[in-house]
Amino acid sequence: MDIIDAIILGIIQGLTEFLPVSSSGHLELGAALLGDSKLPEESMMFSVILHFATALATILVFRKDILEIFTGLLQFKWNEETKFSLKIILSMIPAAIVGVFFNEQLEQFFGGKIVFVGSMLLLTAVLLYLADKAKNTDKPVNFGNAVLVGIAQAIAILPGISRSGATISTSVLLGIDKSKAARFSFLMVVPLILGKIAKDILDGALTYNSDSFGYLSAGFIAAFIAGYFACTWMIALVRKSKLTYFSIYCAIVGLIAIGAGLLR
Repeated sequence: MDIIDAIILGIIQGLTEFLPVSSSGHLELGAALLGDSKLPEESMMFSVILHFATALATILVFRKDILEIFTGLLQFKWNEETKFSLKIILSMIPAAIVGVFFNEQLEQFFGGKIVFVGSMLLLTAVLLYLADKAKNTDKPVNFGNAVLVGIAQAIAILPGISRSGATISTSVLLGIDKSKAARFSFLMVVPLILGKIAKDILDGALTYNSDSFGYLSAGFIAAFIAGYFACTWMIALVRKSKLTYFSIYCAIVGLIAIGAGLLR
């Protein structure tokens, strides 16, 4: 992989981690477009670097919210910050279970299976369309909804199903306020990404050599910058009910992916 390819994939990851169009699906399609059925031998390290960049972008955008949560937790009181933290933890459980116990099964859906990716993008398109047409309410995220949104996040591990699209759509369809749905969706993924990175490090699954420093750095910077702007932009778009545009985009890309996969 050269630096240009790394920048392209970094931008794809940064944008699609927050925009509801599936980062994993676009990375699969991006890799296929660049002529590789899979990323290079150090793909695990590259993937971790890109996800770490988007996690940092989320922390920067929501730094005030995260500071309030930590401040509330340090007070050892049953307050709103404590309740919110527990909801975040609950939302992580389904994806953590899938990631730990079904990792090998999940890997079968990756590696150039663009017809499957296209099909899942069509499912994302339907979810976004339904959410955009749902009436906005002022309901907060409760503990039961946190679990359901967490299940949506677990399903979105599949390439082609947007994590942000699935979690925000599920939240909105449950009657949660759109701004609160976007905030919860973006904050709930930060500990999950950091936990996944920690697991990969402890498992010794990451490989690195000095020759890869250039493209890893380029990918990180591209993903961080693109992620920061995409996160900020997405919050505004959800408030203004603009998800239909992404629904159309996912449908078009999904159909193209299916067509390309069937013809090759």
